Amino acid sequence: MPDEKRMRLRYAGACRVCDVELPAKIEAIYERTTKTVRCVHHDQSRVDMPTVEDPIHSGTPGGSARREFERRAQNRERRIREKHPRLGGLIHAFSDEPQSTKAWDTGALGEERLGSRLNALASDTLRLLHDRRIPGTRANIDHLAVTPTGVFVIDAKKYGGRPHLKIEGGLLRPRVEKLMVGSRNCTKLVDGVLKQADVVRGVVGDKVAVQGVLCFVEADWPLLGGSFTTRGVEVMWPKKLYPLLQAGDRADIDAVDDVYRRLAAALPPA
Repeated sequence: MPDEKRMRLRYAGACRVCDVELPAKIEAIYERTTKTVRCVHHDQSRVDMPTVEDPIHSGTPGGSARREFERRAQNRERRIREKHPRLGGLIHAFSDEPQSTKAWDTGALGEERLGSRLNALASDTLRLLHDRRIPGTRANIDHLAVTPTGVFVIDAKKYGGRPHLKIEGGLLRPRVEKLMVGSRNCTKLVDGVLKQADVVRGVVGDKVAVQGVLCFVEADWPLLGGSFTTRGVEVMWPKKLYPLLQAGDRADIDAVDDVYRRLAAALPPA
């Protein structure tokens, strides 16, 4: 049975990608695995198809993370049904996915929501690529934004807690910067973005500015301030990111398109 079905909703709901309210009887995409709905704007069977105007596959935000979640969820359901032929369906319906599987769903949701909002800003001077595979590895880059001011390498995270910078050391010891989210040490996220930025520099060359960004989609940010830089990586939330991506001169459209196409060719969809 297909995992997705396009149908008219019997009950009101909300799109899991963009949170838009979906009234009863509206046409939407129902996902059996996650038991959630998406508005038809996020119909992946249509979004993923290249168009005549733009033959480059820009990618599906959160696509690889979403597939991994569905693979794990389906394998777990299959194991339960094989172990309990009669009650497998009931056991599966009333049991939760393990945290290791839920993490893929959470990560995919963060990428999907940020990617949807970024796509709404796309223009001739803001070209976007999503979920790009780094050749020779299992790693991927969540979002690439090509602008007149350079390329932004954006890693989307859907974490709870407040991001902040913890500095240790000083006069007598080496200075060490740690990225904390609440009480959780997330410094490895900075290392990951720096590696992704180096990959992008290898494609576009030294003449194009490359900026790494960690974008926490639903973190506990303060009302004033909050964003910061650590080891050259900008740490912020979506509304703080959007103005940076929209800055630039329309005279640089050709340069933006050239960089966009080079990145699309070197980093295929994951």
